[in-house]
Amino acid sequence: MIEFGSTSAVPVTILTGFLGAGKTTLLNRILTGNHGLRVAVLVNDFGSINVDADLVVGVEDDVMSLANGCVCCSIRDDLIETVEAVLKRPERPEYILLEASGVSDPSSIAMTFTDQRFRDMIRLDSIMCLVDAEQVFAAPEQMELKLRQIAFSDMVILNKVDLVDRATVQKVHDWLGSRFRRYRLVEAVNADVPLDILLSVGRFAAEQLDAELPDHQEHGPGCGCIDHDHAAQFSTTMMQSERPVPLSGLRAAIKRLPGEVYRVKGFVLSEEDPDHRVVVQVVGKRIDIAREERWGARKPETRLIAIGAPGAVSERMLEDVFLEPV
Repeated sequence: MIEFGSTSAVPVTILTGFLGAGKTTLLNRILTGNHGLRVAVLVNDFGSINVDADLVVGVEDDVMSLANGCVCCSIRDDLIETVEAVLKRPERPEYILLEASGVSDPSSIAMTFTDQRFRDMIRLDSIMCLVDAEQVFAAPEQMELKLRQIAFSDMVILNKVDLVDRATVQKVHDWLGSRFRRYRLVEAVNADVPLDILLSVGRFAAEQLDAELPDHQEHGPGCGCIDHDHAAQFSTTMMQSERPVPLSGLRAAIKRLPGEVYRVKGFVLSEEDPDHRVVVQVVGKRIDIAREERWGARKPETRLIAIGAPGAVSERMLEDVFLEPV
């Protein structure tokens, strides 16, 4: 039996990583990004909030109002109660970001967001772990915690690579490769990562594929899907097919994608339920498959876009994964 997720649930991204890795910088980038979302921000410690001054409208108790429509709550009591309160707010969020403490273990937080009571309310979209390229091997007594933060993440953002040489970056890669069989890693300066990779809603939702992509099928750097500043580091590839996709075995096939493929999103025409659109969202190691409404007047077809390092993915590779999973 194939288990589907919910397309109506509010997506959640957890930002984890050791002290000083750049979580708040990344948080600011998302809050100020061009995504058109009303975002709720949850943090472990209210005192750690450091959003840009011109974003802040006012503070009342545990809620910070932000100029771009975001709400920010500190987690001082039970996380579940906090999430429930945020979802009941009149300005119900379209996305939730949680900045975990630099010394927290993300496993318990992730378990909270997969609680059955939230099944149709929230969806754990991704766990992003920031790693400081310059300080990753500092504080060796905390190395076990750092490894756990990485282990529970869907994607590693190796931040501050401009502060080290390539030999040090390679040392980090070798270190991770010796401990993890499968991981996704994106290098960044000042936590500057494309929102296409970080988010699966707003402008970057699967539902926007028809609007954001031209008719041709495969794109390289500069195609318009990745902003110009990131064009040399990331590329996009698109696949379209009218062949039904067998959902059985699809998760296992997706897991075999190369580590340099960071996100896949789109719709599939499934063999098992050809009357309904099936949404596929992949970020790092996390895979979400959800049945949506009927195709209606839309053409039933598989339409997917993959974002990765230049040359990491091809249309043929996507066809092998999605059309012929084993």
